[in-house]
Amino acid sequence: MATIKFVKMHGLGNDFVMIDSRRKPTPGLKKKAVAIADRHFGVGCDQIIELLPSKKADWRMRIFNADGGEVEMCGNGIRAFAKYLWDRKDRKIRSKGYLTVETLAGIIKPVIKKNGMVEVDMGEPVLDGRKVPTIFDGPVQDLSLKAGSDEYKITAVSMGNPHCVIFTDDVDKVELEKVGPLIERHEAFPNRINVEFVQVISKNRVKARVWERGSGITLACGTGACAVGVAFAISGGGGRKTRVDLPGGSLEIEWTKENRVLMTGPATEVFSGVMDI
Repeated sequence: MATIKFVKMHGLGNDFVMIDSRRKPTPGLKKKAVAIADRHFGVGCDQIIELLPSKKADWRMRIFNADGGEVEMCGNGIRAFAKYLWDRKDRKIRSKGYLTVETLAGIIKPVIKKNGMVEVDMGEPVLDGRKVPTIFDGPVQDLSLKAGSDEYKITAVSMGNPHCVIFTDDVDKVELEKVGPLIERHEAFPNRINVEFVQVISKNRVKARVWERGSGITLACGTGACAVGVAFAISGGGGRKTRVDLPGGSLEIEWTKENRVLMTGPATEVFSGVMDI
């Protein structure tokens, strides 16, 4: 059994256990992820985020879902990563106001804004079906997909991890705990997929609920909000700037003319502690 220091953080209620392995390795974290994430017998979280040294960027981030699976990217998590280092006066982020972070989705650049919010350049969206990945060729927009006894019109977007966006008249009526896992594990998605149900409020605002691959229902998802913003724009219903209202709060999403997706939102530290695991 090992003693591990941790910090609990969240981005709009999407919560994380932060484990700082920059100076001292944390062996076997992947195997311990399920126990750490357990809300009854562990610390409890949606994801575990590990901070590590990097040869390609300022620092490296690893992300483990509550089921123990390692994933490519987490939008709320990268904001928590940056805020964690900012609050601890990390010289790299303090000297520049931003970081370069190595992830499985590539190098990500979070920026600390004057109001304490974190803006992240999430990179270019991937719309090619095979690259998301899905089993479909070309862009997957408003495509019919049968899951269970129902049929849905889906748009597939990758923001370093795969997302299935579905527009609906009332997101609160969606039985997400029933539909989410059916779509996540649908044969159309070789690596499984995150699912977002979206209700249009206005030309620059939508309301969304999220089923995260490997974690289930969460209060917010940063990459999901980015995928929603892109899907809303290509649907013709919205522009390049969208406010995405999630159960845990709102994120501002901008799809620039340079084909980059910018996400802006908060990250909050809750408490710190030590666990034996």
